[in-house]
Amino acid sequence: MQRKLSVVEGMALAQDVARNWEQIQNFQAREGDILLDTYPKSGTTWMQEIIDLIMHNGDEQICRRAPIHQRIPFIELLHLMQPGIEEVNLMPSPRVLKSHLPVHLVPPSFWEHNCKVIYVARNPRDTAISYYHFDQMLQFHPETGSWEDYLERFMKGDVGWGSWYDHVKGFWEQKEKRNILYVFFEDLKKTPAQEIVKVARFLGKDLHEETVSKIVRLTSFQNMRQNPMANYSSFPKEILDQSMAKFMRKGKVGDWKTKFTVLQNEQFEEDYGRQMAGCSLKFPDPK
Repeated sequence: MQRKLSVVEGMALAQDVARNWEQIQNFQAREGDILLDTYPKSGTTWMQEIIDLIMHNGDEQICRRAPIHQRIPFIELLHLMQPGIEEVNLMPSPRVLKSHLPVHLVPPSFWEHNCKVIYVARNPRDTAISYYHFDQMLQFHPETGSWEDYLERFMKGDVGWGSWYDHVKGFWEQKEKRNILYVFFEDLKKTPAQEIVKVARFLGKDLHEETVSKIVRLTSFQNMRQNPMANYSSFPKEILDQSMAKFMRKGKVGDWKTKFTVLQNEQFEEDYGRQMAGCSLKFPDPK
């Protein structure tokens, strides 16, 4: 695997992904498709499992039919792993698909078919910490280097899938214009049942209270960490090497406080204010 980043339409992207950019952009969505889009390490897998359980009315056995990356294929990696594009094209509707692409680079067919898009945003400090640990396992991204160096790269958008700032702002600014449900990781942690109901209604599902409670339980961090169909333990090792650490690490709000120095936090706060100036997006208070 190439451990380098390329710039594709202004976004940093792994070379192994960038070389198939035309195929990614030409992906053919269908009417009724559901797209989960996130910046990496923002609760993607968590929401994948929630959506699959919602779509199958909380049926735990059906949702253990295959690993999560096969149940909800990743558009940018269809050329690198299974299921590939041919298998995805044969999947029955409605398909649920996943992407980390910023809003302006989502394959146009999703907008042409007015597909439902669920976007999950997570506060940037926790995202940066989680991404730093994740990138130590991901085989097609550059070596992380020190935490200090990585944080600088994160702030500049010099990491896979580009700028966190552009990503969260882009979907925020389009959420009223397109068929987008914007969800916060912090709200999912604080009031999971309420957020699951919100997602279900967006997907046209009216779940019984017992089903919602069941989904809350099945998608708790501990349950998912122990579920081989949800914890990425079967993900190809040539892409994600979990020999030294596990994909599901902590899943907490506020973990950044264990890693940021006082100076790093001050510098980050200043940069955040500059990059988010003029944007109405506010993250929930985690207290």
